[in-house]
Amino acid sequence: MSAPLREATQQRLARFAQLRGKTACTGEFWDVVVITAADKKQEFAYKKQLSEKLRRKELPLGVDYCVFVDPPGQKIGNGGSTLHVLQCLEELYGDKWASLTIILIHSGGYSQRLPNASALGKIFTALPFGNPVYQVLELKLAMYIDFPTHMKPGILITCADDIELYSTSHQVIKFDKPGFTALAHPSDLTVGTTHGVFVLDPSSLSEKGELEYSFCHQFLHKPNIERMHQSGAVLVKRNFSQVNSEERHHSKMDFEYVYTDSLFYIDHSIAKKLLAFYKQMETLCCEIDAYGDFLQALGPGATQDYIKNTANVTKEDSQLIEVKQKLFSLLKGTALNVIVLNNSRFYHIGTTKEYLFHFTSGSQLKFELGLQSNTFSIFPDKAENSDKSACIIQSIIDAGCCIAPGSVIEYSRLGPEVSVGTNSIVSGCCINSKADIPPNSFLGSLSVRINGKLMYVSMLFGVEDDLKKNVKHFSGVHSLQFFGVTLLQCLDLWDLKLSDQLFSGDKTSLGLWTARIFPICSTLSDSVRMSLKMLNAVQHKSAFKLNGFKLLSIEEMLFYKDVEDMLKFRQEIYKEISLQRQKEKSDL
Repeated sequence: MSAPLREATQQRLARFAQLRGKTACTGEFWDVVVITAADKKQEFAYKKQLSEKLRRKELPLGVDYCVFVDPPGQKIGNGGSTLHVLQCLEELYGDKWASLTIILIHSGGYSQRLPNASALGKIFTALPFGNPVYQVLELKLAMYIDFPTHMKPGILITCADDIELYSTSHQVIKFDKPGFTALAHPSDLTVGTTHGVFVLDPSSLSEKGELEYSFCHQFLHKPNIERMHQSGAVLVKRNFSQVNSEERHHSKMDFEYVYTDSLFYIDHSIAKKLLAFYKQMETLCCEIDAYGDFLQALGPGATQDYIKNTANVTKEDSQLIEVKQKLFSLLKGTALNVIVLNNSRFYHIGTTKEYLFHFTSGSQLKFELGLQSNTFSIFPDKAENSDKSACIIQSIIDAGCCIAPGSVIEYSRLGPEVSVGTNSIVSGCCINSKADIPPNSFLGSLSVRINGKLMYVSMLFGVEDDLKKNVKHFSGVHSLQFFGVTLLQCLDLWDLKLSDQLFSGDKTSLGLWTARIFPICSTLSDSVRMSLKMLNAVQHKSAFKLNGFKLLSIEEMLFYKDVEDMLKFRQEIYKEISLQRQKEKSDL
């Protein structure tokens, strides 16, 4: 079913392309586009990038693009962030917000599993297609281009690291019912264990059309397979046709599946109800999940069993269970309408593994979106990327450079003596001297400003390294790994001592994210050279002393980041590529 998906997707992209840089008519597009930010630094980065996009006419005009930052203090989750946004909207628009169609994109994380999005945000992750290059923001706005026209005033809530593609055979998706309305996608049971799963009335589904409307009896959040069966969430497709590639014949078999969640919509009356709840609370000091804590309270089959489950919370708080209980009481009995998209796919691109797979392999997403191996880049034919399975995005690559299959290069300049190993990510780098980047590497450079001085630092990790992992005490540091080597061994090679000074931030959260191991340098290319020397020392078990350098953790890089300088570097690359293309056209 990929061909209809590709066709529908390309039609939406074409419609969005026509709106870019033009003033949208009333009802043709969203009244307000909201992006959430985790802190003031992120808020500044997002606002800066939005203003650049509007200046370059890459977005529809005549629309309010707002960035709302989470309140300072403890994490409040995407549910808490949703409640806070409702308050911001009321403060900004007064009674007028009751008549607006709004899209809310949660983008407040630090993207620890895809660090090339950490500095400038997941919603501004570059995608390998378009001229100028599309980022996730434009793609999401394009994929939902039909929604505002058929939506009653309310808010569509989605996340920055997923993509939904769907075909409806020209049927219209309507968000016009009271309460909550969610999209549902057919998925195998394994996918259901990491998503929300809808328990639908099987008699309301024909499974014949691409678009159906149903009601949810109960919503399960990340259930195990046994629970899916017990709750009646599992459906069976009889005589499902499957091709056996070895024997080259079609076999008929039964196929079990569930309907999983992605985005959802709340009408204005629900938004008002949630806002009143938030105002009553005065201060929210715990993490609320917009999916787990809002949707599990809905539908006639909702139970309170989930309230005491805090498995997905980073920090438990005494307030948490009380807040979940109050939300359940508030929302119990509310309808959860479901728009079933039988020909649809949900893609997550929030990890290095997913990012590399979708951008460089022959994935379905690559076919359906029309992803390219060379997007808006100077990449001479002489440069090595013979099988086209590397992915180059807005970069300038010298003819002598060698890039192995399965790697992604974005917003970078790579010189003639650079080789990039397979399955690697290079982001925001300038490498003008000899450099060998090993396979399975993540290399990303940031501009930082410390005491008014502009400096550079490059983070370097294995794509399999777990940047989210942390331990509470020094005794656990032996379990942290850098490129498959224990951090303790690395510290010995770098002549660094295990101490409080080695880690930034919370001293009971010690991990690769907070380890001060990356040297600050005066040039972008030097910062890459130093980080590669660090790695070389680890891989060859040779000493490379870091104790003479001023060192930063990734956490500190994000605190000191100089957004304007990073965007300036990208703009310089953009201008150079544009001039080269103009020259090529005039030569013809």
